[in-house]
Amino acid sequence: MENKCLHRALVVGVNVCRFLLAAVFIFSGFVKANDPFGTAYKIQDYLEAWGLLQVVPQFVPYVGSMAMGAFEFTLGVYLLFGIHRKATSTLLLLVMAFMTPLTLWLAIDNPIADCGCFGDAIILTNWETFGKNIVLLLAAITVFRYRKTYIRKLVTEKVDWLIALYTVVFIIVFSIYCVRELPVFDFRPYHIGMNIRQGMEIPEGVKLTTYETTFIYAKDGKEQEFTIDNFPSDSTWTFVEAQTRVKEKGYEPPTHDFHLTSQEDGTDLTEEILNDDNYTFLLISPNLRHADESGMDLFNEVYDYCSEYGYSFLCVTASSDEDIAMWQDNTGAEYPFAIMDEITLKTIIRSNPGLLLLKDGTILNKWSVNNIPDEYQLNAPLDQLPIGRLEPPNTWHKIILVFGWFFGPLIFLTLCDLGWLEWSKKKKKKESRS
Repeated sequence: MENKCLHRALVVGVNVCRFLLAAVFIFSGFVKANDPFGTAYKIQDYLEAWGLLQVVPQFVPYVGSMAMGAFEFTLGVYLLFGIHRKATSTLLLLVMAFMTPLTLWLAIDNPIADCGCFGDAIILTNWETFGKNIVLLLAAITVFRYRKTYIRKLVTEKVDWLIALYTVVFIIVFSIYCVRELPVFDFRPYHIGMNIRQGMEIPEGVKLTTYETTFIYAKDGKEQEFTIDNFPSDSTWTFVEAQTRVKEKGYEPPTHDFHLTSQEDGTDLTEEILNDDNYTFLLISPNLRHADESGMDLFNEVYDYCSEYGYSFLCVTASSDEDIAMWQDNTGAEYPFAIMDEITLKTIIRSNPGLLLLKDGTILNKWSVNNIPDEYQLNAPLDQLPIGRLEPPNTWHKIILVFGWFFGPLIFLTLCDLGWLEWSKKKKKKESRS
């Protein structure tokens, strides 16, 4: 009786670890595939912290981002269904054996505020991430230890190859779609329906984040750190750099970094844009030098449309005056330009360039460079068009669609495969009788 109870406890415990790991890796891989650019930016942060950003080719973070999403999602699905148990459990253990000490270093040294494990869907502190990885490492060790005895397949040998192959194809296609269009699920503060002005407001009585700025000065070949309170009075000290750190974490408005400055004369345009009760199109490009110019004719058409109906149109970028001038020469752009922080622009839209539609500070719509509205869609004033109206959130509709696209074809292909096997059996029996 005691052995039976122990056996049952082991079966339950091992499979709890199995499904926990599967759920975490499926979710982690999916959110990375949903937002490949966001993951690529996080990889760039890691490379910068290690001093490798200038050494590694520019395409590596983007390829690595898609590979990470596909790898994690595939491992999670394989573990869920019990496919390739030996290889899956081994790879999971190796991943956790690498990630756990890495997140310990992040927690102690804090070179990056957020590890980016779950993208923008769930933000964890570095210590929370390390704690999470300790649990997952113990779960991975348990699954690896008992992979042969207590990990059972949820599918038969006849269809496991089909699930294995389709999982890889699905997540790669989904990731490519999100690169070409925009993330299916937008977890960032600048999502459709967000009122930027309200997102910048600070509730009364909340404790704000406090920062501490330190100044590095050098003298006689030695560097020393100073604060504003013990600033060096000796003029022989030479300024090296200033560093700002979070002294105490507090409340930060979701859209605290939305600030627009006119490129022409330096005027602050933030309030003008956010308080405009008419429509405003913002052409967003963090870096014009590396922007995709394939949709420039459509952008120019949108600008002409705005001129006709009296809507505002701005190109918002973090590029230099030289790059802006080059862009104007290459594209024939006649619209005005405004300057904003590059990180903020990358957060607003995952496309370079992309298009944003605002009204009274609310984001009504977003388009990547690959689906800019054309003259057939912009054939009347915006208040008469579907794209000029804020649609209700359709998150559950998207979730059902994604589940449908994964399980629908998978079930269909599985039934086809089983039907083929059954037909082959009957055919062999018929041939053997004759």
